[in-house]
Amino acid sequence: MMTLYHCAAARSFRPLWTLEELGLPYELKMLPFPPRVHAKHYLGINPLGTIPLLLDGDTRMTESAAIAQYLVTKYGPTPLAVGIDEAAYGAFLNWLHFGEATLTFPQTLVLRYSQLEPEERRHPQVVEDYSKWFLGRLRAIEAVTATSEFMCAGRFTAADISVGYALLLAQRLGLSAHFGPSVAAYWQRLQARDGYRSAVEAENVASDAQGVPRRSQGSSF
Repeated sequence: MMTLYHCAAARSFRPLWTLEELGLPYELKMLPFPPRVHAKHYLGINPLGTIPLLLDGDTRMTESAAIAQYLVTKYGPTPLAVGIDEAAYGAFLNWLHFGEATLTFPQTLVLRYSQLEPEERRHPQVVEDYSKWFLGRLRAIEAVTATSEFMCAGRFTAADISVGYALLLAQRLGLSAHFGPSVAAYWQRLQARDGYRSAVEAENVASDAQGVPRRSQGSSF
């Protein structure tokens, strides 16, 4: 059985959501955030101290978008993947990685310099600048979702999971108030999915069972 190491509301929500959409069996191990500070034993499992970590036999993966791609490719066939013979294959890969590299990156700086650093090291200008960066890049999602229900291929795919996590993080950072109407409607559609709701429930159940505090819907990771 696969094992996923996860912190509530963190990037590891991408593989968790993917696992739930696929209906695959897995063991979920919850960690406090950041684990490299609050769960020192985890460094013996993942020297980077980052999450996610997916263990699948001899396979070890730590990149959230790559794990989503791995799962839908290895454990298909599934409509969550877009095949190389489909016209939308390039768009699928682009949006899958856009969600992490382009959308989540600036938000990590917003998070760090608004909440994680000690008060004396917080930097309102960095927070403002990278919030604007994120919202500027979000215009690409607004353009797509103005005419399409999902990011590509005319269906829900792992690319939507990748982008969807960035929207989840934006909500928890207080940036969702600036979503355009198409992005806001798209985010509502994603949250209505059974797979998304199951992932949230799995996170909460595992947090309670393992004694790791839940993250409230309005808080960041």
